[in-house]
Parts: sequence; structure tokens; C-alpha cells
Amino acid sequence: MANIMNSLYNMRILDDLARQETVIHKLHPLMKLLTTVSYLTVVVSFGRYEIGGLLPFFIYPVMVFTLAELPVKPILLRILIVSPFIIGIGILNPFFDQQGYLLGGREISRGWITFLSILLKSGLTVTAALLLIATTGMDRLAGALRMMKIPRIFVLQLLLTYRYISVLMEEVARTLRAYSLRAPKQKGVHRSAWGSLAGQLILRTFDRAQRIYEAMCLRGFAGEYHTGGFKEIRAWDLSYFIGWVLFFAVARMYNIPMLIGSLITGVIK
Repeated sequence: MANIMNSLYNMRILDDLARQETVIHKLHPLMKLLTTVSYLTVVVSFGRYEIGGLLPFFIYPVMVFTLAELPVKPILLRILIVSPFIIGIGILNPFFDQQGYLLGGREISRGWITFLSILLKSGLTVTAALLLIATTGMDRLAGALRMMKIPRIFVLQLLLTYRYISVLMEEVARTLRAYSLRAPKQKGVHRSAWGSLAGQLILRTFDRAQRIYEAMCLRGFAGEYHTGGFKEIRAWDLSYFIGWVLFFAVARMYNIPMLIGSLITGVIK
């Protein structure tokens, strides 16, 4: 029961973080969305053996964390949730790609380089997506998607799915609380009740979702999820977007860590 409530709280913490009033939070949602999309595009464009070139892209999440005054732990916990899937995808690369690669005077298989590249790219992209939600919120993010002319049905589906997850978790918490009150001495749910409990849970969530939909219709919902208007895009918003895009482009075209290493080596010599 406690785990369910913690999960529900952890789901809503991103929305709570999005209500802050920092420099990053006050930026126009469309500019933050375009910046994140540019970041994701550039990061995934790197080859499977290009690890050094990815290092400068850690600057973006670090700067957003700092300027938005976000706690690291909640974001890190969400990254760890998807890490088993990432590891499962890349762990077989060392067995299939055993061609030698010289790294720091030692020869290792290229599969390990590929595996590390997958970890880095996945970590960077997931972090960027979470930071976008934590500094913008789903409602304003949906508004930015509509400004990009994303079809209304897709944006609405995204929002309702996001909201339905919290409704489902609340119904799970209520169902488990009722079960524990009727069987106080039993730890957890007995396997004989799993089927009926799951069926009741689905029916309860459908009924709750229907009531929510009827309430939305009574408030004028006609297929368009209105998230409120946005202020005009300011010069600072454009500067934020253009500045990061220029940095991403330079970091993609040039291997900055290698250039810095060559410069230091030349100075030493």
C-alpha cells in the first residue's frame, strides 16, 4: 500500500516541480520544446563508436538543473527505472561485436564501446525529456505541441493517457486499502483474489474515467483540451533557443574534447 502511494506521489512530483518560478520555468514552452527536440536529434545522430563527442552534451542538462533549481534525486530515480531496459538492449553488443579497439593503451572489443555509447545516449535523452516535463508541465507542453500544429487527437491522447495513469493509481490505492481493511492480518493480496481484484479495478477506473469525461463535457469540453494562452515569444526566449542550437551544432561538427586535448598537448610540448 505504501509503495502505491509513493508511486502516486512520485508521478505528481514532476507537475509540482513545473510550478516553480525560475528563469527556465518562465521561458516560453515552445522554445523549450524546440530546444529539447534539437538536443535529442543531435545526440542520437552520433555513431555507435563516438563516445568522446557526447561528453559536451552533459553541459545542457547540468545547466538546466542549475538554473531551474531542480532536485537531482527525483530525476535520477526515474532514469534508473528505465536503465534495466537500456542495459538489456545493449548488453549483447560485446558478444556480437568483438572487433578489437585500442583505448588508453589497452585493447577492448568494440562491443563495449557500443554498449557505453547506448548508455550515454539513452541517459542524456531520457534526462532531457524529464527536464522538459519538470520545467514546463504537461498542460503547457501540450499547448506547445498544438502551436507546432501537431494533430489535436494526438495531443489529446497524450494528455488523457497521462491523466488516466494517475486515476488508475488512485483506484489501485483505494482498492488495496479496502482489501487490507477486510483482511488486516494478511500481508498483500492472496493469489486467489488477483483475478477478481484486477477485474474490479478495471471497472472502477473505467467508471471513474467516465465521470471525469462527463464533468469535462459539462464544463464545455468539445474535443479540444484548452491549456490557456501563452505570452508572446520574447527576445530572451529566442536567444535561449538559438544559443543552445548553435552550441549543439558546434559540438556535433567538432570533437571538442579531442580539440581541448590537442591544445593542452601542444602547450605542454
